[in-house]
Amino acid sequence: MASPSPTNREIFFPEGEFIVSKTDLKGRITYGNELFIKMSGYDEDELLDAPHSILRHPEMPKAVFKLLWDTISKGEEIFAFVNNLAKNGDNYWVQAQVTPSYDDTGRIIAYHSVRRKPKREAVELLSKVYAEMLRIEKANGVDASFNYLANILKSKGVGYDEFILSL
Repeated sequence: MASPSPTNREIFFPEGEFIVSKTDLKGRITYGNELFIKMSGYDEDELLDAPHSILRHPEMPKAVFKLLWDTISKGEEIFAFVNNLAKNGDNYWVQAQVTPSYDDTGRIIAYHSVRRKPKREAVELLSKVYAEMLRIEKANGVDASFNYLANILKSKGVGYDEFILSL
């Protein structure tokens, strides 16, 4: 399935509502709540078993997803701001909390994500940070983009989650 072209039209979901999805270990969607399906613009059958990256906006730096996958695959929770791309090309920002799910033996078997409506000020700030990361990524690769983010965090004396939760 070809990715839609961004419309540069942002859509929003109501304050206090949550977008929920689950994926397998490879990032294929196994569940999405009604709001997840609605915001994505896809039908449920188009989403189930599709890679979660079906919603990846081209303005999102790969370094953010590298950090996310590195963190959750180690069994740790992560908070992140993500700009998603709907099927019609509209975009919507989310503040995501992604956690591993475990079986009875403590083995990671899936991932669970709950997304909230982010504060507008945080979106405006991260839009600028992500735009610079993307510029660096295109010129010098994902590692350089990741280092740019790491330097921002170091200058603030915080880790990524602490930075995200402070916005």
